[in-house]
Amino acid sequence: MKDEIKSISLELLLRHGFQGFRFRDVAEMLNTTRANIHHHYGNKLNLCEEVIVDYVAETLANWETNWRSGKSFADKIEAMMESNRQRYLRCNPTGKTANPWSLIGRMRLEGDVIGPRASAALADFGVRLDNLIKAGIDQAIAAGELSKEIPRDDIALQLVAIANSAGPITQDGGNFDRLQQLYRSFNRIVHHAYGTRLKS
Repeated sequence: MKDEIKSISLELLLRHGFQGFRFRDVAEMLNTTRANIHHHYGNKLNLCEEVIVDYVAETLANWETNWRSGKSFADKIEAMMESNRQRYLRCNPTGKTANPWSLIGRMRLEGDVIGPRASAALADFGVRLDNLIKAGIDQAIAAGELSKEIPRDDIALQLVAIANSAGPITQDGGNFDRLQQLYRSFNRIVHHAYGTRLKS
């Protein structure tokens, strides 16, 4: 039951945000009682913090596998984009943006009310992703894919910014296409400017 509560809570947090999240809605969707949800999680803040912390950890674990793999830097950017696409399609199966899909982006809008554990997880997300991308750049330099002259910190900063803006980009575009274009154009620019294999 706890996993089902968390799964429904994730959906409702995406849809309504923290302030619009209600135990009553979770109970109705699971055909259970609010008392049952209180029994498992105590209160709204505890439940929401657990959902947010787990979501951030799952996203980072997925991306850590990608960024620490032996794939090329270009393929790592593509895989990062595909990870976003899968999360997007879970919430927008028709491919048209009808629902928010980035819990990280959504919860940042309510950072003052989501609790200290959730706030810390969101703050840690950007730092850890930045470090993973920098490690990926270092691997690409060591493998001879990217030049040593690449502005490592600037490249990582821009990729983190794309990740952090993914939700609004798809919202503005009405589908995933604009975000895909952004990832791929960034990938081309990086490899055109600093890719050693293209220059030889």
